[in-house]
Amino acid sequence: MSSSDQPEKVDRGNKEEKDDKEEGGGFLGKVKGFIQDIGEKIDDAIGFGKPTADVTEIHFPCINLDKADIVVDVLIKNPNPVPIPLIDINYLIESDGRKLLSGLIPDAGTIHAHGEETVKIPLTLIYDDIKSTYNDIEPGSIIPYRIKADLIVDVPVLGRLTLPLEKTGEIPVPYKPDVDLDRIKFESFSFEETVALLHVKIENLNDFDLGLNSLDCEIWLSDVSIGCAELGKSATIAKKGISYVDIPITFRPKDFGSALWDMIRGKGTGYTLKGNVHVDTPFGAMKLPISKEGGTTKLKKKKEDGGDDDDEDDEE
Repeated sequence: MSSSDQPEKVDRGNKEEKDDKEEGGGFLGKVKGFIQDIGEKIDDAIGFGKPTADVTEIHFPCINLDKADIVVDVLIKNPNPVPIPLIDINYLIESDGRKLLSGLIPDAGTIHAHGEETVKIPLTLIYDDIKSTYNDIEPGSIIPYRIKADLIVDVPVLGRLTLPLEKTGEIPVPYKPDVDLDRIKFESFSFEETVALLHVKIENLNDFDLGLNSLDCEIWLSDVSIGCAELGKSATIAKKGISYVDIPITFRPKDFGSALWDMIRGKGTGYTLKGNVHVDTPFGAMKLPISKEGGTTKLKKKKEDGGDDDDEDDEE
């Protein structure tokens, strides 16, 4: 048998090794690596992640004797390439483990792609509801609160996700100040027009300071209105404290007859005072009512008229 008739020997081991090298470092390997690299970049570009949510601020737009309006600002960040809907917001306000308020806000908006939105959660506490449920919560007190909220979003690929939030703080249960018309001091007197100072005692019955910015009221002497008066300057009334303020007023003495003569003779006369005070507090501005019915006041005479014009008995 000639050498040309000998069967050809094939080294299969070397061929497989060669094929592996071509696949790993040759053309096919480069194609495979390119496809994998493109896939990773596409995945990075259109990948979906979990949004985040944080409470940035809690403020009280309105607090009065009836209710407290609360707004919770929540910053939501959306890392995804598409807008995501904020489906529901479940919220709960509690104090010392007791529920004060709960509810659901549906269809709360949409968070833009690769963006962030501040979502405002408006809440309202009705004080009568709280007091009827928890009779140990006293008017004028400050109570702790805990706000819990679950924000439910719908993210493509990931589905519905819940973003939990929690924030603690304090909220007041305000009480109207107590007011008394201590006395009236005439600055100038005539039957047609008299200028007087109303020396008014204001007691703050709350567990927080009141920064008195303005006061407006109407005064009646012996059931006859002598008109409206406004506070001339601001004052601060400490918590559980007392302050005296002078309120100027102009009126016509001849309009209310014998009540004025009783005051001039040193006798007291009945009065009624109703109005509002506008105050600053650690929780924001408040408008609180003031009222006094069935009180008795007297005239403060000047020294030249035989009276004592010193205010030694005042607790300024």
